[in-house]
Amino acid sequence: MSPDTYLILDDLNFSRFEVPEHIQFGGDQMLAVHELVGGKRTVDAMGRQDKLLEWSGIFIGQNASDRARYLNFMRIAGTQRTLTWAEYAYKVVIKTALMDFRRAYEIPYSISCEVVEDMTLPVTKAPQAPIDPAIMDDMNTANVLGGLIGDGPLSIALGTLNSAISAVSSFANAAQSTINSVLGPLAAVQARVTTLIASTGNTIANIATVGGILPNNPIALQAARLSSQVAGYTQLPQLLNLQSATGRMGMNLGAINTSGSSIVTAGGNLFTMASKAYGDATAWTTIARANKLSDPNLTGVQTVLIPINPDGSGGVYGA
Repeated sequence: MSPDTYLILDDLNFSRFEVPEHIQFGGDQMLAVHELVGGKRTVDAMGRQDKLLEWSGIFIGQNASDRARYLNFMRIAGTQRTLTWAEYAYKVVIKTALMDFRRAYEIPYSISCEVVEDMTLPVTKAPQAPIDPAIMDDMNTANVLGGLIGDGPLSIALGTLNSAISAVSSFANAAQSTINSVLGPLAAVQARVTTLIASTGNTIANIATVGGILPNNPIALQAARLSSQVAGYTQLPQLLNLQSATGRMGMNLGAINTSGSSIVTAGGNLFTMASKAYGDATAWTTIARANKLSDPNLTGVQTVLIPINPDGSGGVYGA
């Protein structure tokens, strides 16, 4: 554990060398496995079975012996204790506490605790990876690669994309209209990169012949072709890396408002769905775009994706 991580067992506050580098937590799920004819099986979950919480450290200093003996007293008492570190909290009973006396001021210890109750606040939804750092990292990579490539139109397109990204305070809860303001410049960069990759590939594919050997093949022209090929071999990996970076940006931007819930409906309309999801019937266009629908009225049984955030178009489909 880092020095800023606290570890407290009831009223015993571990510090410095007493704090372990790590504590494993978790455990097993008790399972009843029924083997059936033909190799099939049924598995019944019987409940959680937390592993022992175990760690070790060293009591150091003038009160090391007192702290070691107090930990031993806690073990002997056999009462429930509250164990906390970082955002984790457990009710435990000390099962084992072993002290290794070296000096009165240096006593290593190890401890294992049986979990009575896990009081840690559960996380029931998978947290999303932070989108802003990912986009900014790819933008910085794109700027560096653009400088190395040295293509004028590409540099202009990257500058426009950089300005569009800088104008967004956070992509995490951005409306679709905000994301669209970045997708346009991004598409321009990707189009230019695709053109340059094709051009560079053609240059590399033009295998040159040593100048002067064939008629009408001047040395100066052949030297220029060879120089272009060398430049192409250098530039192509940079272009491919830039294509990869902008592709990741596009995927991250596209995922912002496509994640959400989905519902199965038989008939109905997008106005009602938007009103329930966002409290605003005009946000039906958000659902329509996510599902590639142009008609707000639904027919038949469909699975409809409900994005997390409305796009802010005010009910105008083409906005």
